[in-house]
Amino acid sequence: MKRISKKQLKVKLFGNYHRSGIVNIVFTYCLLIGISFIFLYPLLQMLVKSFMGLEDLVDTTVLWIPTRLTGSNYQKAVAALKFWPRFWDTFVVATVPSVVAVISSAFIGYGLARHQIPGKRLWIALLLVVFLVPSVLISIPTYLTYQKLGILDSLWALIYPAMTGFGLRQVIFILLFYQFFKAIPHELSESAEMDGATSLQIYFKIAVPMSIPAFLISFLYSFVWYWNETTLTKMYMQTKYSTLPMALVDFRMLYETLYKTDNLGLAGASDVFNQGVLFAGTLLSIAPLLLMYFICQKWFIESADRSGITGL
Repeated sequence: MKRISKKQLKVKLFGNYHRSGIVNIVFTYCLLIGISFIFLYPLLQMLVKSFMGLEDLVDTTVLWIPTRLTGSNYQKAVAALKFWPRFWDTFVVATVPSVVAVISSAFIGYGLARHQIPGKRLWIALLLVVFLVPSVLISIPTYLTYQKLGILDSLWALIYPAMTGFGLRQVIFILLFYQFFKAIPHELSESAEMDGATSLQIYFKIAVPMSIPAFLISFLYSFVWYWNETTLTKMYMQTKYSTLPMALVDFRMLYETLYKTDNLGLAGASDVFNQGVLFAGTLLSIAPLLLMYFICQKWFIESADRSGITGL
């Protein structure tokens, strides 16, 4: 049996400039697991409590392991939130403006990256300045404008700003597309032009296929924003569309009201509107977003690497 010298053992345990040691690897993984647990703890607690009965929820000694698992909270959440009709409303409200926002952002980013525009640097600087303006700051003027246009309580109230910078958040998508399109070699465009390709053909047959990650990540960000938005959506959509996040806000207000009046004799209020139902409804609301992220995480990382933007 070959003996290992002290120097070799030290390198194997603690590593050197060329390789990581066992101790370093174990420490790194423990640190990453600890940090991951800190971020995942609220989600895990929500998941566990969504399967708890009312008895376990009010018992402060029960934290992780319930005495009895129950799926009734999800049944109550689906019924109380009118889940499927509101899921469809949320899907429509999030999808249609997101598609429009991605298409318009891609065209603007392509124009800035591939064409000679007078004052291009000034326009890019203005985009960065506009990105810093909070969307809430222009919510009242926007509401009055939509009221005069007669597009309140319709999808146009979300499609129109998606075409022109929906709440000023579209700027980051324009810059993302700008980075992707700028990285495409000009030789490809020049070769296509020599073969008789038009600008639109170059865009759709060369630029778009090479920038699929940018399209996916822009759609994902836009979809998540529209899905979670409550204030502006409720302001512009009013009564026609009722999204899941809006329903959760109303549901929580109703829960708090019934919880306070339960001691006044409202029988069964705390049973129907307990925290387990709230947790179940919240998980049902964010489940599509988690699924979409897991499917698109490959392109999410690739877009951050290729664009040079790490703080999205």
